[in-house]
Amino acid sequence: MSALSPISAITPASQAAEGAANTAELAKRGQIEKTAADFEAAFLSIMMQQMFTATEVSAPFGGGQAENQFRSFLTEAFARETIKSGGVGLADTVAREMLKLQGLEE
Repeated sequence: MSALSPISAITPASQAAEGAANTAELAKRGQIEKTAADFEAAFLSIMMQQMFTATEVSAPFGGGQAENQFRSFLTEAFARETIKSGGVGLADTVAREMLKLQGLEE
C-alpha cells in the first residue's frame, strides 16, 4: 500500500470550492470598499454643503433657485474628486470595521 502524499490529497473539487470561496470573499471585500467610499463621499458632500450655505454669488453668475439646486451637484462632485485623490481617511476606517463585522479581518 502506498500512503497518499499531501499533494495528491488535494482534489480538483476541493480546489474549485476553495477558488469559489476566495472569489466570493474578494467580491464581498470589493463591495465593502465601494460602500465605505460611497459613505465617505456622502459625508463629505454634506459637510461641503454646509460650507457653501453662507456663500453668496453676485449677479449675473449667481442667485435664484438654480444656484441652490446645482450647488448640491457641485458639492457631490467635489466630494467624489476628494475621494479619488485619497479622501480624508474615513472610508478606510469604515471599511476596516465592516470587514471585522463580516469576519474578514485583514
